[in-house]
Amino acid sequence: MARIAEVVRRHFKVDYTLAGLDLLLHRIGWSVQVPTRQAAERDEVKIAEWKDEQWPVKKGRRPTWAPGYASRTRQARVRGRLRAARGAGTVTLRWSG
Repeated sequence: MARIAEVVRRHFKVDYTLAGLDLLLHRIGWSVQVPTRQAAERDEVKIAEWKDEQWPVKKGRRPTWAPGYASRTRQARVRGRLRAARGAGTVTLRWSG
């Protein structure tokens, strides 16, 4: 950001704080993009092979059941028991085994 401020200072002969310059850039739809650092030894071919072959194995399948879901029309299960959804009114809880 300091380099951009220096270019603005030299070209337009106007001083902005870094925060003020950031605000102006965002107003016109620009953002400061910082490149990520990469190792000099990086091998793109090996990375692509690993992504194709190993990543699906490491990632695994999605779970068929995800905890924490509750709605007014469907009760959530907590450790084998039914739990009333918040705001669902009066609900009788039953043991499900």
